[in-house]
Amino acid sequence: MSDAETQPPVIDTSKPHAARMYDWYLGGKDNYPVDWAAAEQVQALFPQVPELARANRQFMVRAARALAGLGVRQFLDIGTGIPTDPNLHQVVQAVGPESKVVYVDNDPIVLRHAQALLTSAPEGRTAYLQADVREPGKIIEAAREILDFDEPVALSMVALLHLVPDEYGALGLVRELLDPLPAGSHLVLSHATADTDPDTWNAVADVYRRGGTPVAVRSRAEFAEFLSGLELLDPGIAFVSDWRPDSADQRQGASLPLYAAVGRKPR
Repeated sequence: MSDAETQPPVIDTSKPHAARMYDWYLGGKDNYPVDWAAAEQVQALFPQVPELARANRQFMVRAARALAGLGVRQFLDIGTGIPTDPNLHQVVQAVGPESKVVYVDNDPIVLRHAQALLTSAPEGRTAYLQADVREPGKIIEAAREILDFDEPVALSMVALLHLVPDEYGALGLVRELLDPLPAGSHLVLSHATADTDPDTWNAVADVYRRGGTPVAVRSRAEFAEFLSGLELLDPGIAFVSDWRPDSADQRQGASLPLYAAVGRKPR
């Protein structure tokens, strides 16, 4: 895997893309009218969607910082999305400058901005792979070029699996990605749920599906299946803003319908 791709990406602006919609929720500018239209439909159904996107981003930062604090120095981030400051490598290299991060995404617009993901501290390294989560073999093979699979790796799949329905074998894909990683590795997950308001979230899912993006909003029990066999870090499975909040203010978003957890492979 090269540290940067050189071919110009082909970006389809004829239909909405989940990564560009997420960028819109965060107030970014790497999105197009087709994305705005779909995102506005989602916001009409669920007005707190920008707050949910920010809370998810804050969870990524807290989880990455927590794992770096535990000594994890290798990260495999699948479903990276459009670069947003701070990126994962900035968070973990602030704790351990020697940290290595492999980013993976299938959106050509992320490839266009991949250089922003390659600004590693000189002691560490970052790399970007254009791939789909449904290509676990390709991802693992490429990641081995950068990461040492004899040492713990943090596998991050933040706000990704609700875009991978069961017919794609979501549970099996997670296992294929996690199995090659050694004991002491971690799995970082967040996932949308319809548990709190099924009617609203089924309608939100329909917006994505009409735009060509498959969606599976899973229950708490279904989310827990992805973490089977892992040791959960405190506080276990929680709503995203309730996972080790930095302040009392973050706890106000505890009811946002996004589950989060970090699990560790037993030694």
